[in-house]
Amino acid sequence: MVACFYFDFADQKDQSPANTMGALLKQVVGGLEEVPEEISQAYQKQRKTLGGRGPLLSDIVKMLQTTTSKAHTFICIDALDECVPEYRAKVLVSLNEILQRSPGVRIFVTGRPHIGPEVGRRLAGRVLSLHINTKRDDIIRYLHSRLGEDTTPDAMDSSLEADILRKIPQDLSEMYV
Repeated sequence: MVACFYFDFADQKDQSPANTMGALLKQVVGGLEEVPEEISQAYQKQRKTLGGRGPLLSDIVKMLQTTTSKAHTFICIDALDECVPEYRAKVLVSLNEILQRSPGVRIFVTGRPHIGPEVGRRLAGRVLSLHINTKRDDIIRYLHSRLGEDTTPDAMDSSLEADILRKIPQDLSEMYV
């Protein structure tokens, strides 16, 4: 079973820990042949409350623990560095709680290097880091390829193309130092 979540900088306010973990739970449950009774009951209970609010983060984590403890599960979190820091801490603590009760869970996280120490600390040292660095030549080759596919080639002169091929690789290499 695989569940993924992508943090989008432009949508930070809607990517609360409860929403994030809820999205993962929805994917995990969607991969099951049958919705476990306790999850069905929890959602029915919440629907009856005033305003039909969703389950609390702690309840979602418990449901994830239950469902992931029965099957090998891969949880992929992309762009964790784009998550609001206070939310990021709660998401990582929640993931750690799942890891403690579900030995078959594997978590894959991407993000810029500055969050590495926090990820290692909050996931209780159960982390293997792989640093991927951008290579200027790869970026330039990719840009050449995309510029070659331009459907309006007359919209760009050689000066603008040269600026693109100089500026973007420079900015990217500074971003991922």
